[in-house]
Amino acid sequence: MKINKVLIVEDERPNADRLKRLLLKLRPHIEILSVEDSITSTIHWLENNVVPDVIMMDVRLADGLSFEIFNKHEVKSAVIFTTAYDEYAVQAFKYNSVDYLLKPIEEEELDAALKRYETFMEAVPVVGTAIEGLLNYIQPKDYRKRFLIAHRDGYKTVLAEDILYFYTELGISKAMLNTGVVENVPQTLEELEKQLDPKFFFRANRQFIIHINSVKQILNHFNGKLKLELRKQPDMEVIVSREKASVFKSWMDY
Repeated sequence: MKINKVLIVEDERPNADRLKRLLLKLRPHIEILSVEDSITSTIHWLENNVVPDVIMMDVRLADGLSFEIFNKHEVKSAVIFTTAYDEYAVQAFKYNSVDYLLKPIEEEELDAALKRYETFMEAVPVVGTAIEGLLNYIQPKDYRKRFLIAHRDGYKTVLAEDILYFYTELGISKAMLNTGVVENVPQTLEELEKQLDPKFFFRANRQFIIHINSVKQILNHFNGKLKLELRKQPDMEVIVSREKASVFKSWMDY
C-alpha cells in the first residue's frame, strides 16, 4: 500500500528541506501535508487536520522531546523518528515507531523505512486496526542474543555478547568473535542494526557494526571524524563520520 500523506516534524529548516527532497525523490506521489517545528504546533496541527499515513518526527524539538506529543494527543499515524541521537532508540519504539533513522539520513535508509511501512500495510490494510497491528509487527520483543551459524556438516551457536564486531566484505556479512575467529552471518548489516541491543552495538559506518568492548583506541581524524582501532584486527581502519562522532562518544561514555 502506498504512502500518500506525510507530516514532517522538524525544527531545523535545512533538515526539513532535505527530508522533503528525499521523500519526493523516493515517492514522487507523496503529499507533504505540513512541516511543524515544535510540540505545541504539532499537537495543534494534528487536532485540526486529516490523519497522515506517516509522520517523520525529529526527537529533539525546540520545546522538548517529541515523545510528549503522544502524551497529549492520540497519534493514529505510523512514525519514523529522525534524530542525531541514538540514545532514544528504545524509547522511540513505544510510540508507533516504524523505524529510527540517525541523521544525516541516507536515501537508502529512508527508502527501507518507507518500504517497511508499505509491506506491513499490505498485510494489515484495515485502518481501524492498523496501529495496533503495526506495533505488534514492528516492535522487537527482545534483542537478538545468539546466532545459528553453519558449521561443518551442521550448525553451531554464537552468542551476541561474544561478537566484537560485524563487517561486510565483498557483499558478505561477517562476525569477528572475541576469540579472533571470523564467521559468516546471513543477515545484512541493516537487519543486524535493528536486531542488536543499541546499548552494546553501534553502527559506526556502512561497513561496520561494533560492540562497545571491541574498541581498543579512538583517534581524532581530519574534519572532525574519528578513527577507531579495533581489537583482534588493529590494521582494519574504521572511520566514524563527523556527524556521528558526538553520538559515538556519548555512547562510549554512557
